[in-house]
Amino acid sequence: MIGPGVHVRLARPSRNLAAAERFYVGGLGLAVLWRTTERVPGEHDLLMAGPPGAAWHLELTHDPENPLEPAPTVDDLLVLYLGEPVDEFLAERLVAAGGTRVPSHNPYWDEHGVTVADPDGYRLVLCSRVWG
Repeated sequence: MIGPGVHVRLARPSRNLAAAERFYVGGLGLAVLWRTTERVPGEHDLLMAGPPGAAWHLELTHDPENPLEPAPTVDDLLVLYLGEPVDEFLAERLVAAGGTRVPSHNPYWDEHGVTVADPDGYRLVLCSRVWG
């Protein structure tokens, strides 16, 4: 049975794990939950980032032997429901960490938050609303 305690891992390829870490850890403030520390032939390099103890995290992968080009669309979103107005300092910190502030494909997200593309082009929405 799928219930509220099921852990969610959102996995996606990255061109550059160091750039992704600067954005998600340095900019957004997530913690590094795990990362590969040395190159192992035939295996992906990984960065797992998320809030410690949460039921979700990001798994960003890079395979130098067979790299995948990230292929995000304007509607591939990671939405974080903050339940308060978006701190402009946080949005600026994400841009300083390699993100690009972009208008959202869906005007709803511009009305209720801020959209920032990560270094691979995937969009992060900081939403001022609450979920539920």
